[in-house]
Amino acid sequence: MSKRAIIFGAGNIGRGFIGQLLSESGYELTFVDVDRTLLATLNARQRYSIRLVTNDSVETVTVGPVRGLQAEDREAVAQAVAEATLGATAVGARVLPLVAPNLAAGVARRAEQGLDRPLNLIICENLKNAAQSLQALVKAHLSPADQAYLDRQVGFVDTVIARMIPPISPELRAQDPSLIIVEPCKELPVDAAGFIGPPPAVVGLTPFSPFSFYTERKLYIHNAGHAVLGYLGYQRGYELGYEALADAGIAAAVRGAMDESRRALETKYGLPAGTLNPHVDDLLHRFANRALGDTVFRLGRDPLRKLGPEDRLIGAALNALAVGVKPDYLVAGIVAALRFDHPADPLALELQARLAQEGLTSVLLSVCGLTPESTLGRLIRAGFP
Repeated sequence: MSKRAIIFGAGNIGRGFIGQLLSESGYELTFVDVDRTLLATLNARQRYSIRLVTNDSVETVTVGPVRGLQAEDREAVAQAVAEATLGATAVGARVLPLVAPNLAAGVARRAEQGLDRPLNLIICENLKNAAQSLQALVKAHLSPADQAYLDRQVGFVDTVIARMIPPISPELRAQDPSLIIVEPCKELPVDAAGFIGPPPAVVGLTPFSPFSFYTERKLYIHNAGHAVLGYLGYQRGYELGYEALADAGIAAAVRGAMDESRRALETKYGLPAGTLNPHVDDLLHRFANRALGDTVFRLGRDPLRKLGPEDRLIGAALNALAVGVKPDYLVAGIVAALRFDHPADPLALELQARLAQEGLTSVLLSVCGLTPESTLGRLIRAGFP
């Protein structure tokens, strides 16, 4: 039987990372998406190109064979799920509820056909406990018998995505809707405990258990550093992330925020002081990749989500406070996030409207999950006059 993978989401992560790794591992790829132009291109060519870029090199690789399915074609998607030997989601956390019915239809079909082989789904979303959340969403669409089948045969596997993939320019997309530009990083740590049966042999895939350390390392060092870079860069009028990082004051604040999280994680997980310094250094080197052209807008957009109670900024600051690390630089990033008012981001404008109408105290409670008299709440209020 051929190895077939179904990937929900043919965007930056699905096509620009997971698709490449699975293709290099011998899988035929089926993408499920809503972008008709992109799907038509994939189906016409049955392949697509990835451009791997650094400040010093450019390499193009071809991914195939591939095909694309419309997300609303429930019958075709369910059959693809039934035929798959591995799966993934890369749609964004907000879209997972829309993926669940299609996945449930496919699981029900596998149960009906009596398939006695596992289907493991790698959940590539920037959301803590994303695998558990999606499993619950899928279960809600299944009968009790099919729920029991899902528990036996379908694995939901958390991962963290380290590869940086900025949106492609409209000009390049017009030339080739399927082209994707990425950095070369191929690290794919996954939660070993999420698999049904042994983990598959996939390029870059490394199972770990317990996995919470890698989730927090990604969210509270990588994502937090990127967010601080984006919000402070926007405040000072920069357009591109690497331009902002060349500003000595911003660079110091970004490293400071990442160091606060580094120290917190080293303490929390019993690691020797400085263990994660090379990781921070590597990330800062990658943040400076001019060839990616990553914008401060992309790094900062959707502050309502990025200011969530367990997300990259509030979660990182609470993590630091819990082990006695004062999160001065993280708080500076939080204050900058609260001031993010990019006109192209409706969620940023919604945040500003709520601040104007409800006030900071109400927003801290409803968005960040912080009471005004909590330690972090007081620190934020002191920096946000």
